[in-house]
Amino acid sequence: MTKILVVCLGNICRSPLAEGILQSRLPNHFTVDSAGTISMHEGCHPDQRAIKIGQRYGVDISLQQSRPIVAADFQEYDHIYCMDISVYQKVQSLAGNDAERRKVKLFLEEAGYTKGHNEVPDPYWGTLADFDEVYHLLVDASDKIAEKFRTESQK
Repeated sequence: MTKILVVCLGNICRSPLAEGILQSRLPNHFTVDSAGTISMHEGCHPDQRAIKIGQRYGVDISLQQSRPIVAADFQEYDHIYCMDISVYQKVQSLAGNDAERRKVKLFLEEAGYTKGHNEVPDPYWGTLADFDEVYHLLVDASDKIAEKFRTESQK
């Protein structure tokens, strides 16, 4: 079983969408979860706009609940993917050692995006159209990450 944790700031917009999308693209022996670097929305369901965009494309994230990343996540998960650089830096600062820090990567860089194009924008203060753009970016990146795992498993 390979376990992946996707992390954004509040765990109500980007990481819930990424969790749902990535899980739908990976085989059953992969588990995807999400968390945030802050606990402000702990226990809350994803933002209604994220839920609506997910439903529009057949990805149901409505039952997910926000939670903050915790120290145990570094032992629990094999890969920890962050949505932007500030989240990446925060998660890196929470890691207890180099082995834990090596698990932490930017989601888009793991998908092959280059510097300058390696952050998933936060749609929280935007419109439904911003959530739609983020959804499509996450789909593209998730497809690339899933293909990378398939390729690695064939080696």
